Amino acid sequence: MKWLSAYPKEAIVFIAASFVNSLGSAFMWPLTTLYVYHELHRPMADAGFVLMLQSLAGIAGQFIGGSLFHRLGAKSLIVGSLLLCGISQLSILFTRDWSVYVFIMSLLGLLNSVSTPAIQAFIGFRWKEKRNELFNIVYVSNNIGMAIGTSLAGVLASLSFSFTFLFNSLSTIGFALFILWFMRGMTLVDKREVSVSAISNLSEQSPLYLLMQYRIYLFIGLGSASIWFSMALWNSGVAPYLTDMGYNYTAYSFLWTVNGVVIFFGQPITSLIKRLWARTISSQLVANAICYGCGFGFILFYHDSYYMLVLGMVIITLGEMLMAPAIPAFISEKTGLAAPFYLGVAGSFGSIGRVLGPLLFGRLYDEGGITPVLLLGTIVSVVAIFLFLFHAAFNRENQGKHAKNHPA
Repeated sequence: MKWLSAYPKEAIVFIAASFVNSLGSAFMWPLTTLYVYHELHRPMADAGFVLMLQSLAGIAGQFIGGSLFHRLGAKSLIVGSLLLCGISQLSILFTRDWSVYVFIMSLLGLLNSVSTPAIQAFIGFRWKEKRNELFNIVYVSNNIGMAIGTSLAGVLASLSFSFTFLFNSLSTIGFALFILWFMRGMTLVDKREVSVSAISNLSEQSPLYLLMQYRIYLFIGLGSASIWFSMALWNSGVAPYLTDMGYNYTAYSFLWTVNGVVIFFGQPITSLIKRLWARTISSQLVANAICYGCGFGFILFYHDSYYMLVLGMVIITLGEMLMAPAIPAFISEKTGLAAPFYLGVAGSFGSIGRVLGPLLFGRLYDEGGITPVLLLGTIVSVVAIFLFLFHAAFNRENQGKHAKNHPA
């Protein structure tokens, strides 16, 4: 309680609601591949195709969410996208037609991504003094929800996938209604610091002009895309590999439970890494990619043992803990009022990785099994190390200049 008292009460309430929403989301997303593969009786290439379309829609959604933040307002954007998302999730219960299912999943990818940069920008603007810490706290709490949700999702999926879709829908709609209540009469931008005309000028500014400031987002976005590309091998490689080896759904869900447990109990480890070797956000991103490369490389050689898969997940999760809060923190600090736009752009890059990953890994698995999947994931993770190094080099000289000289 003493630790919580250091943060605004409304921030704690928001984090609690976000936790419940993440708990519900965890009932569906890790099992999408298994649902397509086992319930709809489609090959892994089709499962990868669905995830590709979902992520492709996510690219547009991230960009739309970031671009419309100041035009529509945070409340309208977040609540509207979440309500439509919850309704779409519920509609999965009423169809087993392949074409309709593909359309719904694509729509979910769009709507989920619209809300993501808006929620991140909301945190950055509302609790400016504590935003770096809150980004990490929200990330940790959401992953605790994911850990609990995924541990239960495998059990419920063994009984019926319908339970997972129903709970997912109810939690999303509930979160939307909470945001509608929570943000009533709320002003995100301090009028003592920013004039109304400044916001108006930003909303009228050309996206092309903002995109020309490539140093702030290009290499961090490409590195993020590489990491998310590699992460797709869990769904499109490891998941079917485990079931083909005779494991049940719970074995795959347990890997994500491990992910959530490490995120919660591993905070002292990442804090030590940040304190001793990765003091800047750029160096944290490099350390993240190193963990991914080492983790996937380890699994490549020892994937025959389930316990080695668990250990590989631990290594990779440490990398995830370094990257996930770092990107929104960096962009929020360096881009001022333009943060929603650049959060959307950076998120779009991540969605590109999610597009290509399931498609390529699904085909690789169908044709060659798990080994080529893990090999490609390891190579791309190593590439991410160099991309984050480029990002660090470009931003080393401008650590204090972006916020001051940015066109916003």
